[in-house]
Amino acid sequence: MKQYLPRYVLGLLILLVLLGHSVRFYQIPFINHMDALIYDVKVRLTMPQGVDQRVIILDIDEKSLAEQGRWPWGRDKLATLMTKLFDQYGLKLVGFDVVFAEPDESSGLQSLESLAKKELKDVAGFQSTLRELRPQLDHDARFAASLKNHPVILGYYFSSKEGGVSSGAAPEPVFPAGTFSGRRIAFTQWVSHGGNLPQFQKAAAGAGHFNPLVDLDGTSRRVPLLVEYKGQYYESLSLAMVRNLLGNPPITPGYPGNSPASYAAMEWLDLKTDGGGTMRIPVDENAATLIPYRGYERSFAYISITDVLNDRVPKEKLAGKVAVVGTTAPGLMDLRATPVGAAYPGVEIHANLIAGMLDGVIKHRPPYILGADLLLVLIAGAVMAFLLPMLSPLRATLVGLIVMLLLLVVNFSFWHVSNVVLPLANGMIAVVLLFAMNMSWGYFVESRTKRQLTGLFGQYVPPELVEEMSRDPENYSMAGRKAELTVLFSDIRGFTTISEGLEPNELASLMNEYLGAMTLVVRKHRGTLDKYIGDAIMAFWGAPVDDPEHARNAILTGLEMHVALKELNKGLMARGSPELKIGVGVNTGPMTVGDMGSPVRQSYTVMGDAVNLGSRLEGITKQYGVGFIAGESTRELVKKEFVFRELDRVRVKGKDEPVGIYEPLGLEGEVAKPALDELKLWNQALRAYRAQDWDQAEVALLNLSRSSPHKLYEVYTARVEHYRKESPGPDWDGAWTFDTK
Repeated sequence: MKQYLPRYVLGLLILLVLLGHSVRFYQIPFINHMDALIYDVKVRLTMPQGVDQRVIILDIDEKSLAEQGRWPWGRDKLATLMTKLFDQYGLKLVGFDVVFAEPDESSGLQSLESLAKKELKDVAGFQSTLRELRPQLDHDARFAASLKNHPVILGYYFSSKEGGVSSGAAPEPVFPAGTFSGRRIAFTQWVSHGGNLPQFQKAAAGAGHFNPLVDLDGTSRRVPLLVEYKGQYYESLSLAMVRNLLGNPPITPGYPGNSPASYAAMEWLDLKTDGGGTMRIPVDENAATLIPYRGYERSFAYISITDVLNDRVPKEKLAGKVAVVGTTAPGLMDLRATPVGAAYPGVEIHANLIAGMLDGVIKHRPPYILGADLLLVLIAGAVMAFLLPMLSPLRATLVGLIVMLLLLVVNFSFWHVSNVVLPLANGMIAVVLLFAMNMSWGYFVESRTKRQLTGLFGQYVPPELVEEMSRDPENYSMAGRKAELTVLFSDIRGFTTISEGLEPNELASLMNEYLGAMTLVVRKHRGTLDKYIGDAIMAFWGAPVDDPEHARNAILTGLEMHVALKELNKGLMARGSPELKIGVGVNTGPMTVGDMGSPVRQSYTVMGDAVNLGSRLEGITKQYGVGFIAGESTRELVKKEFVFRELDRVRVKGKDEPVGIYEPLGLEGEVAKPALDELKLWNQALRAYRAQDWDQAEVALLNLSRSSPHKLYEVYTARVEHYRKESPGPDWDGAWTFDTK
């Protein structure tokens, strides 16, 4: 238990910091932002979608502006609209998401009245005619009359701008000043308002503000159903419309239990329904309610107002419906950032609230969620903090996933079953932070263990292998296994003669420089350096880390070793050192790879017939006068990428079956044309040789020797002369047998 103490202490510190946020000793903005984003995701995942036909959006759209003229329209047109909506179409209720703050002077009535008072005051006929026309020309009076006779709820707005000037008439408050004194309710407070003309406000059935609350990230998720203005309390447009539908019952604030007035916050508003029941609308500490978005934009039917004015709307589309008048026309459109859209029509916010209140599906964030959040974070954090230090990384990951899943299940259960919104970000962050802390601790402790392993295995395992082991020790095993790999052998030609002509320090310097240059090439192409055998190098590909391109990387290494040797020789010969030449053999096949040796000395190496053949191929490079030979199995894996010259079919010492041997010339597309032309002539000579057409083979070899002298052509010319005297017979398979290594 003592070994886990540091992690316990660190875990508890992390947990205490997060619990401080849960109980609101302080607030961590990042957690609040995460909770807001998670809330948005839950809204999008669970919204019912589809179109709600009960609430209609009467749209002042581009089509309406094109047919009826620019906004604002004359109030006579709006009076006609009210008459049509209620008397012709049988609409149930209309709410306006617009403000009528200025008088309508479009009829010219003011000018006529001015004339009647001055220039034409003594003209009896003018005065009489004006009296007759006044009811028709007073558009505001006509609109006010249409409001008085129909259930219409006007909209208005509040402003928090310091020094703002109020305009228009404010409606009667729903609660007088002092109603909530002593209660801990953080009402949204405003300093000014923009209301409708007094005659409209007096004539309408009611009014409500259309101010949503905007969170710190600019998103509208709530609307305050009750706000405070000059000490009095006013309702929202959606609440005023729902109350009108219910017969304008009084609002009854709801408080939990019998809590003292000085402590209890308001948690809901009750409205009595016509059937004697109660509609309960949940509110939070700001007397605001969460907007129950039912879907993305246009989750409610939109009807162009011009279609209503021109009688182009079927009556059944409006009869008995609730309508909200708003606008989607460019320049007039009220756009809001919401969880379901970055540019969401503000008029639909009211429609969503009306539908949500009628359905009773508004989510709730009651004060007790602080205790629930505290309890969940405490339980989840305690499990993670005390359990993870004792578990392996795999089991710790499993526990972390289970705890995270349980948090999600509990959170979504409250959301679906009780319509309660629980915070989730703090619990998730607790799980993630505690998991990350424990994994980081384990990582650094593990790193120290890796360094210890490096010191131990580095005594007998090549450093590059130790590096491979340290990257992923759990998935690495030095135990012997069978695998298809590619092995490379290289050797310096005439090394004995070279070494005899050099002083020991000169020889050591030469070998260090040579082996260093060749080793860099091996490592560049992801090879595992097996060992140095005097002047020879042994390397392989495909282990300890799997390499699907092991044959390709080995061929590239062999080719580049010759390129690197040319550069090395320039420096050596400039210092008077002898020129070095090497032979390289590469072969692919099944091999046993693993940690092999004795208790005294071990090495990670490869063994098997394929390895032995690779060594033999390096040894016979000098027989053909070439610097690089690859086995048939290697060539088969990469023949589409490289150009090869087939050298022979041979039986090496210890093998009865013949194998093809090939000289890699370079990558496809990079071999010079003269070399390709020579290769074509050589292939013709080789076919003639294997067909025992000695004359044709001899002529082809003679031509090749004249144009490009090479030991290979001399070898085959000698064989042709031999086989003329001693025929290989009709069963000859074209293979040459080597009796030495």
